[in-house]
Amino acid sequence: MDLTLPPTVTPRAFARLTEIGAAAQGKALRVAVSGGGCSGFQYELKLDDAQNDDLVLSDAGETVVIDPVSLPFLTGATITYTEELIGARFAIDNPNASSSCGCGTSFSI
Repeated sequence: MDLTLPPTVTPRAFARLTEIGAAAQGKALRVAVSGGGCSGFQYELKLDDAQNDDLVLSDAGETVVIDPVSLPFLTGATITYTEELIGARFAIDNPNASSSCGCGTSFSI
């Protein structure tokens, strides 16, 4: 994993945060990785408060935060928002994942 390449957030993801009023609620989108899921790790996304040790990615008045434990798993990843036939969601394109499951929230390294 290349720890020098921070994750990026697309303009569409920031726009969706504006649409749902995250900043207006004083919240950020927290992107985290935890053990579990069908592939070994899983993404957790929720509106949350930023913590002092979080990586903070901001644009257009909106914020995405990543905790220091999750950051190595998300190095070089792209966080976006997609609308597809199966539904709309925040999605993560993670170059560190060697495989993922069909649900899109579980991956392995």
